[in-house]
Amino acid sequence: MSDLCHLSLVEQARRVAVGGATARELVDAHLARIDALDPRVHAFLHVDRDGARAAAEQIDARRSRGDKLGPLAGVPIGIKDVVVTKGQPTTAASRMLAGWTPPYDAAVVERLRAADAILIGKQNCDEFGMGSSTENSAQGPTRNPWDLERIPGGSSGGSAAAVAAGFCAASIGTDTGGSIRQPSSMCGVVGLKPTYGRVSRWGLIAYASSLDQIGPMTRTVEDAALLLELIAGHDPRDSTSLVDAVPKYRSKLTSGVVAGTKIGLPAEYFGDGIDPAVRAVLDRTISVMRDAGARFVSLSLPHTRLALPTYYLLACAEASSNLSRYDGIRYGQRVERKGASLADVYRDSRSAGFGAEVKRRIMLGTFALRAGYYDAYYRKAQQVRALIKRDFDEAFAQVDVLLTPTAPTAAFGIGETTTPMEMYLGDVFTLACNLAGLPGLSVPVGLTPAGLPVGAQLLGKPLDELTLLKAGRALEQRCELSPRWPDLGEVEGAS
Repeated sequence: MSDLCHLSLVEQARRVAVGGATARELVDAHLARIDALDPRVHAFLHVDRDGARAAAEQIDARRSRGDKLGPLAGVPIGIKDVVVTKGQPTTAASRMLAGWTPPYDAAVVERLRAADAILIGKQNCDEFGMGSSTENSAQGPTRNPWDLERIPGGSSGGSAAAVAAGFCAASIGTDTGGSIRQPSSMCGVVGLKPTYGRVSRWGLIAYASSLDQIGPMTRTVEDAALLLELIAGHDPRDSTSLVDAVPKYRSKLTSGVVAGTKIGLPAEYFGDGIDPAVRAVLDRTISVMRDAGARFVSLSLPHTRLALPTYYLLACAEASSNLSRYDGIRYGQRVERKGASLADVYRDSRSAGFGAEVKRRIMLGTFALRAGYYDAYYRKAQQVRALIKRDFDEAFAQVDVLLTPTAPTAAFGIGETTTPMEMYLGDVFTLACNLAGLPGLSVPVGLTPAGLPVGAQLLGKPLDELTLLKAGRALEQRCELSPRWPDLGEVEGAS
């Protein structure tokens, strides 16, 4: 394993700051690894080799002059391909946006550039963020670095796989129903979905606007704390952006002491449907944390059983509205036949531009919003959403955090899950967090007998990411994976 490419984000930044490595050395090491190994993984849709090297050389020149550098100076970071980047293509892994290069940066990208991070490229995902396996990309699936015949999770599968494979120090993913946390679990990395509104969504290609959130995917909890600290904060361009001050998450992390912490175990997350290998890892995790002094409280979130249908009604309804702009006229690729009517252009452009899963969700959402069905479906789902949020409020009156499995299974084989319902059930433990607008953190806590990573999910009170990060640090320290990273082989020039 390379000496540089599997260092934490914090350690990579420290080495550049003290002269232990140059930014150019870091970039070259990661590019060498991408060039050698990503043809097998397919984590990236675009790699900005020239731009990354030029940015690294500028940082090295500034350091040699004694200029002040940002906290991420020289550190290569990847961006999920639904977050717009000036000068780098942004396609949402869809034929509809093939070849589009935005003229501006998303708010989160602006903040990364201000911290002197190096944006090494755009990462594969399910089309428009709609999927749980990264098999729905128009550019083909990403493979899990732990087992190349398995999925990496989704929709931020390319982002999770890139971190696990050592292609970048961290990634920026998005989470609408679990799309940061579920692939983080399946690839053995840390994934944090912040409180809704904590990180600006300006420049995010919308899937479901009341659910979408941007967050970090990293090697360690400390990395996630630092990255969240840098990308969070109010943005007047996003009407849902919160004005609350952003804590210094990283400096406030403890050494992982959890004695006295009250951790809730919701019964609905530990019932039928969990793979026995995943359940065994979670049981060991609970035992380890109990031995460390954590206090566990059994409780119930009774409306959790309704989270799956509620989510798919609301998310698909919002997708139907958000994606209506891609019609070949206002936005997106146009398909136009001689003599075609305007309706023909709409139909042909959308038929050619969207994949099967995107079409399915648009149709489901359009149906739920139709006159005569709105009250029975969309309005009822909003009412259930309020009940789900109330369940969490009552639970957090008793405990500091909740602990659950992140996903009911470890990574499954590519092509193995063939029906939409089977795929949707893969997010059954992550959806309620988005419906309630809560922060959620997935931390790798063990491997199955087959050698596949398993994550534990921590759910917290709104704007209480710090408690989640402290508990996650404790999990990380006591449940270290061995081996920590998949073995894809050594790469010449990557050390």
